[in-house]
Amino acid sequence: MSGPASRARVVLVGPPGAGKSTVGQVLARLLGVELLDTDDAVERREGRTISDIFIEDGEPHFRTLEHAEVLRALAEHDGVVALGGGAVEHPDTRAALLSVPVVYLEVSMAKALPRVGLSGARPLLVESPRARWKALMDSRRPLYREVAGLVVDTDTEPVERLATLVAEALERGDLRPRSEA
Repeated sequence: MSGPASRARVVLVGPPGAGKSTVGQVLARLLGVELLDTDDAVERREGRTISDIFIEDGEPHFRTLEHAEVLRALAEHDGVVALGGGAVEHPDTRAALLSVPVVYLEVSMAKALPRVGLSGARPLLVESPRARWKALMDSRRPLYREVAGLVVDTDTEPVERLATLVAEALERGDLRPRSEA
């Protein structure tokens, strides 16, 4: 099930600390559109934080909410969409992502962990953050690559440059939905 036709201009995927929200804000400005962060959208819709959802209802419930929010964003938001790090684990989400240009923002653990910090805001990274981040990346990296039409390393380039690279790829037509590849 790939869901309704996509309106989103481009979707950013990657692990916590890759810069999806930061790059997404600059990219949205360059494209003259708005950024929608699906984690923020879930929190607004539920009226509580993702950490609270994890604690009170568990990860499976959060993933169901997240999947619904991704489908909603793809169908209704005509700008840049930044997905939560684990959204690609849902097979129907991956199928839906085939209809929109997707950029995988790749980042090393050395750069990601200082960016995300070690707060409870990242429920999957609270215990043993280095080991947990590595395990998440080992399982998610192939999924990010599966859906992405473009991979961008965020370790060394400034945010403005990263956003410009994505905008230029879109403008040239080099970044298209995987279903058109």
